[in-house]
Parts: sequence; C-alpha cells; structure tokens
Amino acid sequence: MSAEANINAASPSLLNRIDRAAVFLMLLGDDEATGLLARLSPDELEKLGAAMMALGEIDQHRMAEALADFVGEAAREMLPQRGRGDRVRTLLDKALGPTRAQSMMQRIEPDTAPRSLEMARWLAPTVLVKLILDEHPQVIAALMLLIDPEPAAEVLAMLPAELQSLVVERVARSGAISAQAIAAIDTLLTQRIGATFGTAALTLGGPREAANLINLAAGELRHTVLPSIAGRNAPLAERIEEELFTFEMLFELDPMAMGRLLRDVDSEKLVDALKGLKEDERAPFFAAMSSRAADGVKDEIELRGRLAKSEVAAAQRAIVEIARGLADSGEIMIGSGNGEFV
Repeated sequence: MSAEANINAASPSLLNRIDRAAVFLMLLGDDEATGLLARLSPDELEKLGAAMMALGEIDQHRMAEALADFVGEAAREMLPQRGRGDRVRTLLDKALGPTRAQSMMQRIEPDTAPRSLEMARWLAPTVLVKLILDEHPQVIAALMLLIDPEPAAEVLAMLPAELQSLVVERVARSGAISAQAIAAIDTLLTQRIGATFGTAALTLGGPREAANLINLAAGELRHTVLPSIAGRNAPLAERIEEELFTFEMLFELDPMAMGRLLRDVDSEKLVDALKGLKEDERAPFFAAMSSRAADGVKDEIELRGRLAKSEVAAAQRAIVEIARGLADSGEIMIGSGNGEFV
C-alpha cells in the first residue's frame, strides 16, 4: 500500500486544502517558498497567510497528509510529453543561461527524476536532515549529489561532525550514480516521508514565519497583506509587523545612520535596550558614538541593576519605533536599499 493510501486509511483528513498548502509551503526552503508566493494574487496570499498564522504544532500525520496531497494532485494532472525536452531546455536557458542550462540538461535528460527524489529537492535542509540522519554515509553522499549544491551544503553542515568527513569522502570518490541507486534512494525517501517523516512534532507557523515570507517575497506585500489581515485581526497584524522590523535589523546600520537614530533615542531607553545584548551586538551602537559617549553608556550598563526581559524588550521596541519613523521619512535606510525590509 502506498504512503498516500496509508494516510487516507489511518483517519479522515485533518486539514482542509488551504491548510495542507500552508504546511507544504512551510516545509520548503525560503527561496522556493517565496518564489511560489510571488506568483499568487493578493486574495490567495491573504488566505494562505491566514492559514499559516492559524497553524500551531503540526505532527507527523498532518505533515504526511500535506505531502500526500501534493503527490496526489501531481498524479491527477496530465501534461503532454511531445516537445517536453525543447520546452524544458527553453525554460532552463531563460533561468540559468545557455552554459548552465546545457549542463543541467545533460544531468536530467537520460532519466526522469523519481517522484520522492524530486520532492526532496524542494524540502528545506532542516527537514531533509531528519529523513536521512541515520542512513549510511554512502546513501547520504549519493542523495547530496542528486540535490542542488546549496541545500546539500546546508545538510552537510547539520550532520554530526563524525559523519561529515565520511560523507565528504564518499562524495569525492563517487562516480556515476546508477539508475538502481537512484531508485533505491527514491524508495527510501518514499518510506521516510510516508512512515517516519518528522517523528517529533515541528512548530510551524506564527508571526515570525509569516513576517519572514513577506520579507523575502517579491513586491510590496507588506502594504497589501498586512492591512487586509488587520481588518480581520488587528492584534495579529501588529505581531507580524513587529517581526517585520526587528531590533536585530539595527545591527546592520552604518555609523552615520546609527548616529542619526541615536540622536532621537533617550539615553535611559538606550541603556535598557543594550543591557540585554551581548558585547559584540552592542558594537554597532558604540561605533556611532564618540569614545567619551560610548564609555559613558558602557558605565551606565554596568551600573544598571538587573532588568526583567520585558523591560529590555520594551526599550528595544521603543527604539525600533523611532527607527521605523526615520526609515519611513527616508532619513535612514533599513535593509536592502530598495525601501523594503529584509
């Protein structure tokens, strides 16, 4: 019985279609997720974003259900095979350029990638590691050669130190990967996705995840999605906006912009806000001050008694609000330089 059949037989559907789409989207890497979000209409984004915000902890059953739904939809679709190679080559030429497209075509033309292996290319590295962590180094090495280099490198970095060298050694010694080996890896992934995927519950969704998607997606989504959510749930929209513009973003300000910000910040608020930071995180603030002023603030931090985390957070939020106003008026630039927060 297939993984999808096992899921359907276990119990009725726990998620509606929008929820399943939201879970699947959050299992993807950031680049893939934002690329898909950028193609949606504001209404579609609103529905999907609201579903993502409403999701709490998603257990193994529900993640498998979302993946099975994706596989099931793909199975029901039919695309004509005639001219497929030319179509793929044209798309790759536009996306990668002629040289890289030719190299990619040499990798993909002989055989069609198995279904589960193709899905693995879309999964976030953190999810992929859970699927392969206890496998033989040769299997892990083969899988890493079959996915893109960037996520493969992230997977490698997440492996235990004693396993990393074994995997790299096998990658270096590998030659052509046989069709039988690819089929074996696909079977393994199918079993893991359907039966042992995510043995521990993962916390998915929440204001920070929604804010990250808005930050990474193309276009001015902040100005369309948030007002729409605020009309239905103002506190939720406010929590998302707080995550869109975080105190940590101020660490990237250049000394001139930081100096402009500090002119409007009350010294007591600054001391409270910096009290909760590590020494290296305070450096951008001190770099924008004179040596005398920086020494004075450092002394105040040392003399300040213990502060509750809530007091530190309140001071940081107050400074963020000042920075937000300066950014909106164009006096400082936060993020990528194109007016968007990143």
